[in-house]
Amino acid sequence: MSTLRIDREAADGAIVRRPGFGLLRALRQGPLFAGAAAVLVLLVLIAVFAPLIAPYDPDAVDLTATLAGSSSEHLLGADQSGRDILSRVIHGARTGLLGPLLVVGISTFLGIAIGVAAAWRGGWIDAMLSRSMDLIFAFPGMLVAILFVAVFGSGLTAPVIAMSVAYTPYVGRLVRSIAGQEKARPYIESYRVQGWSGWTICVRHLIPNITPTVLAQSAINFGYALMDLAALSYLGFGVQPPDSDWGSMINEGQAALLQDAMLPSFAPGLCIVVAVVAFGIVGEGIADRVAKRER
Repeated sequence: MSTLRIDREAADGAIVRRPGFGLLRALRQGPLFAGAAAVLVLLVLIAVFAPLIAPYDPDAVDLTATLAGSSSEHLLGADQSGRDILSRVIHGARTGLLGPLLVVGISTFLGIAIGVAAAWRGGWIDAMLSRSMDLIFAFPGMLVAILFVAVFGSGLTAPVIAMSVAYTPYVGRLVRSIAGQEKARPYIESYRVQGWSGWTICVRHLIPNITPTVLAQSAINFGYALMDLAALSYLGFGVQPPDSDWGSMINEGQAALLQDAMLPSFAPGLCIVVAVVAFGIVGEGIADRVAKRER
């Protein structure tokens, strides 16, 4: 599982593309981007309508079906407790997508607020906010999440708060850079001459103009937040059994590998890989389109 990494120089002037996603730029074409977007829409629909789609109760135990293989009754087989894997994977999409959504939403909101304030005010405010973001970079996001879990207990809340704090500098440094460039444009000065307040200019014009770039970064961050939260669940610090979660399902399915049963771990692992790659492709696609528009 990935930990938070960043190229400090890249963060000051461009969307942060972490190692691995650069390869997607060469592969991404129009159909690939559309396919990735379709996968994301499908995942969202599955998460929203999970109770209607799942063939079984994800927590229903059937000891007669322990580690059953793929069949008409259990399309993806059953786990070591006889629970239907397909139903658990479908319900796992809820926590698998909700956690990263909260992380990206909170970190994007905080990052925009911090980045715009630093770029607009400048001076000691910019220096203080920039050093604060540098301080957060000194602590690995996974370590911060584990410390939060140790203090506040396992579950979804503590990891989400910790990862939101850890991801905020990614957005904050990007927003600070592009907001500073946007601030220097002539239309900003024209609004100032007309007597518009800085708050009004930022909310009505500056922030909407930098939103496409921030959206591209957020899509990429979503994939990494999904991996990080799944890693925490896998280690036992996130969502706890018997709740369905892709990361904890991989952990629970490890013992089944010794009995030649791959599906309990393989199915949720494949879902994580597909979701992360899809978000990476969509994020890269948005970033490239924004770059072309600016050129």
